[in-house]
Amino acid sequence: MTSSSSLSLDGLDLNQVFFKSISNAHPPSQTNHHAKISVIGVGNVGMAIAQTILTQDLVDELALVDANSDKLRGEMLDLQHAAAFLPRTKIVASVDYTVTAGSDLCIVTAGARQNPGESRLNLLQRNLAMYNSIVPELVKYSPECILLIVSNPVDVLTYVAWKLSGFPVNRVIGSGTNLDSSRFRFLIADHLDVNALDVQAYIVGEHGDSSVALWSSISVGGIPVLSFLEKQQIAFEKDTLEKIHKQVVESAYEVINLKGYTSWAIGYSVANLAFSIIRDQRRIHPVSILAKGFYGINGGDVFLSLPAQLGNGVLGVTIVHLTDEEIQQLRNSAETILEVQNQLGI
Repeated sequence: MTSSSSLSLDGLDLNQVFFKSISNAHPPSQTNHHAKISVIGVGNVGMAIAQTILTQDLVDELALVDANSDKLRGEMLDLQHAAAFLPRTKIVASVDYTVTAGSDLCIVTAGARQNPGESRLNLLQRNLAMYNSIVPELVKYSPECILLIVSNPVDVLTYVAWKLSGFPVNRVIGSGTNLDSSRFRFLIADHLDVNALDVQAYIVGEHGDSSVALWSSISVGGIPVLSFLEKQQIAFEKDTLEKIHKQVVESAYEVINLKGYTSWAIGYSVANLAFSIIRDQRRIHPVSILAKGFYGINGGDVFLSLPAQLGNGVLGVTIVHLTDEEIQQLRNSAETILEVQNQLGI
């Protein structure tokens, strides 16, 4: 796509300077005028996503799928009864995946719950079995869709969805650290007493304990924070930075301990991603994508979060300059994911 306002310097395409394509990506598919999103799984997370999407006037049709037919019908009716207060959207639901036909975006939130004493690997194997029944059906009825994976562990399951779908890598995305980065921005904003919208900060890597906080790239109001403090000869404690990152990692655990589950923040986060994809916004989001070839990650096909430009799929990865320490932490995070992934045997 060309733009009359595209920036160039003596014929230099700046888009190619700022962004790097992921390997084996296909050109973006054409968007349909009739926008449709399907949400697979109507638990707390799935419904928070569905509700938030409806309030954004984002789609013409929203399809819900779940194995529990009674709960599914109840959730559908509950949303339909709010029609007078929402933008006009057709809401349909079924245990049959035919209802998802023609979707532009399929959001998968379904996943097995961990049983007491169950190993992470056994939980993953059960989720793999579940994905074996979900992903082929979505591909069958919406062969041109984009898959957005939300189920945890999201990085490994995004890889699973990619392998099962046969889709090009730019059409399979994990929600990744988009929410982690929002929590990060909130905590920094709270620490500095500014609006979180004015904070640019990323958590990358695994959506989990090995995530990496990119301190070197934090800016507030366009001002790089750490370099500003150094130039002003203002001392800052690295322990303070680590405490903020630890709070980000532990945030979800705290919410789960208090209310039993997380829902609203992930609902807003995923709806935010859906908006960028459906409306071809070309915004930068830290999401789980195929990271092979970036920052020296070459050990295998691993999905982890990097700042990516989202429109009708993944359009490119932002070339963020990381410190040597951050690069090593990112590679360690990739190895952590690969260790688990390799045990699945796919």
